[in-house]
Amino acid sequence: MSHETPPLSLTVNGESRRFTDPQTVASLLRELEMEKKPCAVEVNGKLVPKREHEAHQLHSDDTLEIVTLVGGG
Repeated sequence: MSHETPPLSLTVNGESRRFTDPQTVASLLRELEMEKKPCAVEVNGKLVPKREHEAHQLHSDDTLEIVTLVGGG
């Protein structure tokens, strides 16, 4: 019997995607190679503060908006 974690179906910035590893906001940002970029993350319309990224669990069918800060003039 297999105990593999089923893939998560998430909507990220309007795009449906499947992930096999991310279980938290922080692990998703690592998988997307965005963990070092300043960004704001909303899950299902609610802002998740950076201090909660490691603890905030993701679930299939969650909708995320990830906004990165861009410098310039």
